[in-house]
Amino acid sequence: MKSYLQLYSDTCRSCSELITKRYSTSFSMGIMAFAKPFRPPIYSIYGFVRFADEIVDTFHDHDKEQLLNEFREDTYKAIRQGISLNPVLHAFQEVVHRYNIDIDLIDAFLDSMEMDLYHNSYDSSMYDKYIYGSAEVVGLMCLKVFVDGDQTTYDSLKDYARSLGAAFQKINFLRDIKSDYDFRERTYFPGVDFNHFTCEDKAAIEEDIQKDFDHALIGIKKLPKGCRHGVYLAYKYYTALFDKIKNLPSSTIKETRVRVPDSRKVYYLFSSTLKNQLNLL
Repeated sequence: MKSYLQLYSDTCRSCSELITKRYSTSFSMGIMAFAKPFRPPIYSIYGFVRFADEIVDTFHDHDKEQLLNEFREDTYKAIRQGISLNPVLHAFQEVVHRYNIDIDLIDAFLDSMEMDLYHNSYDSSMYDKYIYGSAEVVGLMCLKVFVDGDQTTYDSLKDYARSLGAAFQKINFLRDIKSDYDFRERTYFPGVDFNHFTCEDKAAIEEDIQKDFDHALIGIKKLPKGCRHGVYLAYKYYTALFDKIKNLPSSTIKETRVRVPDSRKVYYLFSSTLKNQLNLL
């Protein structure tokens, strides 16, 4: 029979799973492709980063600076005390302790979220800092789970994980370039003027993303078998989105949010499953 604390922890992890499934079809399907032991901790990481991102992107009628500061303080308190009455933070702190996630990664992530409160445009150094904190460190947190304490494997794969996180985030920026500008008055790409977003600007960004993807794929193939399929599936979703974006002119990207249909995502699920079973990744 479960203790009350076990029941509470299970419930908190279920909350993070629900958050993931409500907010992201792509990542939810990718996580379902993981071996079962990997799923709860990855849900817990996603729930944490999703809620922090919601603070800065969604809660416009509230004091976002105060909310983010409180979220940061509550995060550190949860990690320090090993418990939280916030279900998302309780589930996350369990993962932090279980997989020895570095506090520096959490600091960098929250710092990037804070950047969105004060900056509407980014120069090259700020852009690199934001990409690292908002996306690359999330890949590193997940990698901590995937290697389960094997520091040698972590060190050998961390650069690839950073590249994959960077590629995902840069595609998000391209996909959401209109909403970021219209609703948040925000542009991320250094030196790019949304009102004069040219095909040359778009091509340069796409070249950068392709380099990240090419590097990341090398690392995906080296991941432990229990998580390789899920990461590859997320890679396939994003490369499919990337292909759609590449085939559209810059003027269309400025007006339309590009997406991959759910039916196509299901196709990638089955095709990647077959490749994984045949060791063809």
